[in-house]
Amino acid sequence: MKHPNIILIITDQQSANMMSCAGNKYVNTPNMDRLAAAGVRFERSYCTNPVCVPSRVSIMTGKMPSEFGLWYNQRPFELDANMQPETLGTLMQDSGYELSYGGKIHLPDALKPQNNGFNYFCDDEREGLAHACADYLQKNHEKPFFLVASFINPHDICYMIIRDFSNDKSNFDTDLIPKEITALDGALRLPNGISEEDFFAEICPPLPENHDIQKDEPEAISWMFKKHKFRKEARDNGDKKMWRMHRWAYAKLTEKVDQEIGILLDGLEKSGNQDNTVVIFTSDHGDHDSAHKLGHKGTLYNEVVNVPLIISSPDTSSPGTINKSNLISNGLDILPTICDYAGLIVAPELEGLSLKLLAQGDTPDTWRNEVYIESEFGRAIVTQNYKYARYNGGAQCEQLYDCKNDPYETCNSANLKKNQQILEQHREIMEQYIRKKL
Repeated sequence: MKHPNIILIITDQQSANMMSCAGNKYVNTPNMDRLAAAGVRFERSYCTNPVCVPSRVSIMTGKMPSEFGLWYNQRPFELDANMQPETLGTLMQDSGYELSYGGKIHLPDALKPQNNGFNYFCDDEREGLAHACADYLQKNHEKPFFLVASFINPHDICYMIIRDFSNDKSNFDTDLIPKEITALDGALRLPNGISEEDFFAEICPPLPENHDIQKDEPEAISWMFKKHKFRKEARDNGDKKMWRMHRWAYAKLTEKVDQEIGILLDGLEKSGNQDNTVVIFTSDHGDHDSAHKLGHKGTLYNEVVNVPLIISSPDTSSPGTINKSNLISNGLDILPTICDYAGLIVAPELEGLSLKLLAQGDTPDTWRNEVYIESEFGRAIVTQNYKYARYNGGAQCEQLYDCKNDPYETCNSANLKKNQQILEQHREIMEQYIRKKL
């Protein structure tokens, strides 16, 4: 398959487990499942930073956001002239591909698609984008195309806690976000013909196993509350029914974006190009989804750093494969993967790895032993069996989670004497990585 068409689908704020193909029985995502059934789903895929702008900067540049001095959704934020990197757009525009981008951007001006070789053809982030993509795919294309479809949902879940628990309504003007509120209210609606009692007894998702606050929670979580007070209000005053409704709405918003992805995939099938098109699906970060009595994003907990990643390629040898072992950084690895499919060579200083061989069902000679994550409040390293998180100070700033025996991150294993050697090993891994970046 020489120079296939490439489609990159990005959702916003979708955790890795928010797909029915990932075993979640409280969400129905037939179109994400459709991609997984035709390709490879990477179970251990992590974002570089669990908020929008830094994560999207990584996806577009193949670099850690801190390399640009970017740790959170800084507004305004622009790159210094000497930081201007090559991007997916600038690399692909001279490759013979036709570049198109639709939907959410949320990038510094220098990295916006219009400034990097893309035809920005649709500013709708919802169903309008899905139909525009389907129309685009069914047109005649003289050259292979690279299409980025960036959908907004399930991000609208953010507005539930803001609306219900923000004491300062001056920053929450519903007249400015009518589509978001309409989508949220639609997602909160109960199914027709069922009582509220039966809804909570039979249909509404239960609280997760790690809904309770971690006993040895890092103090840095309280710093996040100072910046976003409504999140502390939700933790302190949200009852179990509220958190279960949050989970219900999150699932419904995920199902909504799945339907939109279905419109795009139907357009691809109708175009006749399905056998020569690679589809890559991922998200910028996840949502706490009531784990640890939290909503939104920003910490280093698994719900917000573990993101979906599926590559559906016609040349895969084992469709429907679930890759459970390779550690993936979607922000670092997507750029070299797309370039590999396009026959391009990326700069050797980029630390990302191409996923093409893994997506084809082959085994690379070597692979990384850890993946690195950073945030406004700290850093984390994920290895095969552990995650080491180090927040920027405060009590319990070091956290060591046993990925196999404590997948819900309920206990800080750094406090256990038997794990001191493992703790030291992970400290050194992080220190080596930081030194390499300095």
